[in-house]
Amino acid sequence: MSRTLYVSDLDGTLLNKQDRINPESIRIINDLVSKGMLFTYATARSFSSASVVTRGLSTDIPVIVYNGAFILHPATGEILSREGFQKEEMKEIIEVMDRFDISPLVYSFVEDVEKVSWIVSRENEGIQRYLNLRKGDRRLRPVSSREELYQGDMFYFTCIGEKDALQPVYDILARDGRFRCTIQQELYRPEYWCEIMPARATKAEAIRKLKEIRRCDRVISFGDAINDIPMFEISDECYAVENAVDELKKIADKVIESNEDDGVAKWLLQFACP
Repeated sequence: MSRTLYVSDLDGTLLNKQDRINPESIRIINDLVSKGMLFTYATARSFSSASVVTRGLSTDIPVIVYNGAFILHPATGEILSREGFQKEEMKEIIEVMDRFDISPLVYSFVEDVEKVSWIVSRENEGIQRYLNLRKGDRRLRPVSSREELYQGDMFYFTCIGEKDALQPVYDILARDGRFRCTIQQELYRPEYWCEIMPARATKAEAIRKLKEIRRCDRVISFGDAINDIPMFEISDECYAVENAVDELKKIADKVIESNEDDGVAKWLLQFACP
């Protein structure tokens, strides 16, 4: 008997505009999980952030966070797979940030503790909003200098700002095969996010690993954004929500109802095999 792994993106796919999962979606998915459906999520969010917005959702198997940089078990926080930058890769990214006067959010392990660092004097509106939404997050590490910003073992960079300012950074690093970069407008907001991660850290690679860990034969995925394209490309079936970008809809097997209308949960209720 074949085993299917169902994987959903969060923002814009499973989450509504209030950054929460509709109660009806939680009810449907939890019921299917209790009957044996192998369901998880793959997100660009950290596990800390994802845990808040998915509160109430049953996920008994590992989840994928930071766009595939980490696979971890939600019940214990145990890291099953981790991808970070090599020293030369970090050096190149920092040189490009300095060249274009970009002060990013830097995700790293400082003395083996996960931190998100930023220079306090360089906060723009987008970064301030990011921080306001994460008040009390123990990962937050305000620093006062460039030297402090780039300490530790770095694995992810997020630049928030105007598209014209971020585009040169994206253009240079996206051409470098060592990195995977995305640039897109924040959902329901004017600012853009440019994210840089190791080329090895993708939702697609993490799903391949998780598929092997769980001994699954097939993968069915759900998404809405450009960073879901690699995930769609390695899936046996893939579905874009109605509110997805056109690039994703073009490669989807079908377009389903939107994130506001419980599109993922309704599809699972009709077609998933627990």
